Order: sequence, then C-alpha cells, then structure tokens
Amino acid sequence: QVQLVESGGGSVQAGGSLRLSCSASVADYSDFDIGWFRQSPGKEREGAAFVDFGGGRTEYAEHVKGRFTISRDNAKKMIHLQMNSLKLQDTAMYYCGAHWGFSSFTEGWSKASDYNYWGQGTQVTVSS
Repeated sequence: QVQLVESGGGSVQAGGSLRLSCSASVADYSDFDIGWFRQSPGKEREGAAFVDFGGGRTEYAEHVKGRFTISRDNAKKMIHLQMNSLKLQDTAMYYCGAHWGFSSFTEGWSKASDYNYWGQGTQVTVSS
C-alpha cells in the first residue's frame, strides 16, 4: 500500500513561485518512479514532471520545461516540485503519482493511467 500526500499549493501572482511537496508512506518507496501531474476542470490529467526511482532521470513536459524542477529526497521519502515563473495557465489541481519502477510505461512517463497510486491533490491558482 502506498499513500501519497501533496502539500504546498496556494494562490500566487503570475511570475511568482511555489514549491509543492509529496510525502510518500510506503516501505519500498525507492522502487517507485514519481510523476507530478495537473488537472483543470473538464480536462484530462496531464504530466508535468517525472523523476525515476533512483533519482537519476528527470523529464519535463514542454509547457513547464525551464520553469519547473523536480527532485526527490529518498531519505525523507519526499518529492518536490519547484515551480518558478508561474503563468495563468499553470492554474490546476496538482497530483503526485507513483509508478512501480520495475514495470513498463505504455507511452512514456506522462500517461496517467500507467501510475498505480495517487495523492489527493493540492490546488495551485495563478492570478494576474
């Protein structure tokens, strides 16, 4: 059983920064890849950033590349998403998802259905 809890969301003006955190409660945490996804009302959940179970590989969606940074602290079982230069279109509910690192992805890292566990989400609202 894997429990993920997101935190750090809030309201910020365009151009500002937020740091999201995902706390994982699982014995074999280091076996899981972690993805940060976001979802707006009426839209599908889309991948924003990814870090593999060892922390050596990171991936970013084009729309956040250069602005967001994902990192993981395996000792603390925490995954962070530093979001800088936030834009209005970054407004969404942000979720962290865990994908068992020994299974395959169907279409790269950003397909939500490949992830086995999800947190409850944290809201990010960017205003002008």
